[in-house]
Amino acid sequence: MLMAKVVGSVVSTQKDLSLVGKKLMIIQPINAEKQEIRFQQVAADTVGAGVGDYVLLTSGSAARHLFKGPSEAVDYAIVGIIDTFDK
Repeated sequence: MLMAKVVGSVVSTQKDLSLVGKKLMIIQPINAEKQEIRFQQVAADTVGAGVGDYVLLTSGSAARHLFKGPSEAVDYAIVGIIDTFDK
């Protein structure tokens, strides 16, 4: 799993059928000190995350299996909202 901050959302009226009905959020991967790492990505939201939330992500086939319908185009999925960082 990865940690990230939700920094925006994506609206796409023309998209693959496997993305229809999915809320797409722009995420910035972070480390445990909340510092940005890597580059921004788009993730399908499964938990109702909003801009500014710190979230947990899953990727690849684990992300695709979270959805009941087809989800071939999903590579990242938001699976949790982080409440605190304890080190």
